[in-house]
Amino acid sequence: MRDTVLVIEDEYNIRKIVCDYFRAEGFHVIQAPNGKEGIERFEEEKIDLIILDIMMPELDGWTVCRRIRKQSDVPIIILTARTEDDDELMGFELKADDYVKKPFSPGVLVARAKILLNRARGTILEDKEKMIKAGIEVNKSERKVKVDGKNIELTPKEFEILGYLMEHSGIVLSREKILDSIWGYNYFGDIRVVDNHIKKLRKALDDKAYLIRTVFGVGYKFEVKE
Repeated sequence: MRDTVLVIEDEYNIRKIVCDYFRAEGFHVIQAPNGKEGIERFEEEKIDLIILDIMMPELDGWTVCRRIRKQSDVPIIILTARTEDDDELMGFELKADDYVKKPFSPGVLVARAKILLNRARGTILEDKEKMIKAGIEVNKSERKVKVDGKNIELTPKEFEILGYLMEHSGIVLSREKILDSIWGYNYFGDIRVVDNHIKKLRKALDDKAYLIRTVFGVGYKFEVKE
């Protein structure tokens, strides 16, 4: 049985090329020229994968992604001509699975799509509840953290901050973003609460504290040197 991909893209030439490549690889393709029609097609059909543009009429890609995520964990690849890191971060915060900047190679896009579908089926082993980077292991389901195999104690907020930084490894996260993600948008306290918790988290991580870098004037980044 063929996989069905929904391509939501308002630019005709790009939509046609993407659809042609997926058809050539044996996919059943459904297309939509705007966000509103994209949601309608999604609700009418059994979709295995979504290719989603951001800047569209009717409804933008962020809104479409947000609505779909309320009812499904179908793999989503976001396409955009925008290059700001904040846009990429927004895509991952809305739980998109991949983010491709225009111009892009249609062949590479199809290859990424196949990897996502394999992961969704479990043919690629991926424990989303556990992250291991540079000797730090975060187990979300058990709410446990190990450093070089030894359990360490963290407060709930320290645990959430560490997980958030590791999930966005290599990306600079502003204090505001950390505050909004961990404390919520309705928190109106002092933003320095982020710095205080980072300080305590680094102390708990001991000789792994260097992995949490301070980016002066901006925020923090979890960085693993290759």
